[in-house]
Amino acid sequence: MTQPIYVLNGPNLNLLGTREPEIYGADTLDDIKARMEAASPSRPIEFRQTNSEGELVDWVQEASSATDILILNAGAYTHTSVALHDALRSCDARIIEVHISNPAAREAFRHTNYVSPCAAATIAGFGPQGYLMALEAALQMKD
Repeated sequence: MTQPIYVLNGPNLNLLGTREPEIYGADTLDDIKARMEAASPSRPIEFRQTNSEGELVDWVQEASSATDILILNAGAYTHTSVALHDALRSCDARIIEVHISNPAAREAFRHTNYVSPCAAATIAGFGPQGYLMALEAALQMKD
């Protein structure tokens, strides 16, 4: 059986399409999911979103043994969660970090990043297209 590609999303990403469209655009998370599924006919996409830090940590731990590719938009937990960082350090999957906006070009508190040190790559500032870029890159990266 082909391993799924895990795409995990953190807090407030369920509000895409309505939350600060001038920053995050008009696409919803369902729009992004549909485009990713269409772009990956050979591998299923396990696409999830949570506002709960503990649940996101649980999913990262699950992904460690269920997949070789984890695409993660941790949202605000990128900047606050040592627990998420620790889970990612223990994850055996290749991790691609995604941000719709460019956190480095935003408020100073967003410059702290607990995800990047654990990721093979980061894609930021390309809007929802960043998810598809991460998918393409992950499928082409060598171990």
